[in-house]
Amino acid sequence: MDPRLGFTIWKFEIRYYALIIILGALVAGAIAAWRAKKNGKDPEIIIDIMPWVLIGGIIGARLWHVFTPGYFDGITTQEYFKNPLLILQIWKGGLGIPGGVIGGALALFIYTKVKKESFLEWADYIAPGLLVAQGIGRWGNYINQELYGKPSNLPWAIEISPEYRYPGFENISHYHPLFFYEFVLNILAAVILLLIDRNFKKKLYKGDLFLLYLVAYPAIRFGLEFVRLVPSLSKSGVNINQTVMLIVMILAIIVFVLRHTFFKPKQSEELAEDEVYLDETVEEEQAEDLEELDSLDEDLSEIPEGTEETEEPDAEETKEPEMEETGEAETEELPDETEDEPEPEGEDEEN
Repeated sequence: MDPRLGFTIWKFEIRYYALIIILGALVAGAIAAWRAKKNGKDPEIIIDIMPWVLIGGIIGARLWHVFTPGYFDGITTQEYFKNPLLILQIWKGGLGIPGGVIGGALALFIYTKVKKESFLEWADYIAPGLLVAQGIGRWGNYINQELYGKPSNLPWAIEISPEYRYPGFENISHYHPLFFYEFVLNILAAVILLLIDRNFKKKLYKGDLFLLYLVAYPAIRFGLEFVRLVPSLSKSGVNINQTVMLIVMILAIIVFVLRHTFFKPKQSEELAEDEVYLDETVEEEQAEDLEELDSLDEDLSEIPEGTEETEEPDAEETKEPEMEETGEAETEELPDETEDEPEPEGEDEEN
């Protein structure tokens, strides 16, 4: 195996392309879990969802490539079906992202129906991370020296090894880094989706963010296909991938506009805030309640032991000293009757 494509451990070939796909899936799962937790859902659900979506996505992506092979792949759909084992050799490349999205979405739909979850809600959580994963996956195309752009003399053009150059381009060494263009645009689109979610949260319905993904990614692919080194399959200069992407993008725009104008989902604003996205004020109130409980615990912990017995002495004990003090004061104030009493007048006259 070419060391530029992977390495071998105990006779097992490990392809960098496969590792990059796994990395993209992990990043997408982490972003989806973070968004789910932020909106009040259990983030561990994404651990159950990811195997479904990943397997469904790989199957869909491979089937898309089998039915729409590239012009320079050297193998046709008929040859794939004549030798079905070739379909399983995904480590050699040949994954179509449109099919991956379809397969992953179908797997997610089945999972949410089985688990009685909202398909549109979880599709919203996954959408931004999916863009990031697709961008990361394009680095696998660079490792495999495939899906590069047209010949270019630009400073950032990449060199393609002679054994990986397409027929008719053997003497041309540098090409557009199509993988890098898509990587940058996908990351930018993911950031835009997250900003839309944050700034227009209360105006979005379930599934809106996924619809915006179906607008953003097809738009990226439609534009980049003009730079891709693949001859057109039609006289109009638009190939089959562009045709599919254009249709998906237009349909997504129409559905998005209609559900915000004529066919709004039947839910009130309060229900939309509660079920679609968790209001941030709820989290703030919960945080304040926790702070009050913590301060109460601290106040209780500062009270010394035995204060309840010492602070309120027995009423009888307090009364006795008071009575003694008042009694002494009264005796002091009374005059001495024996000393100051005058002699009776009758006795003076007799003397």
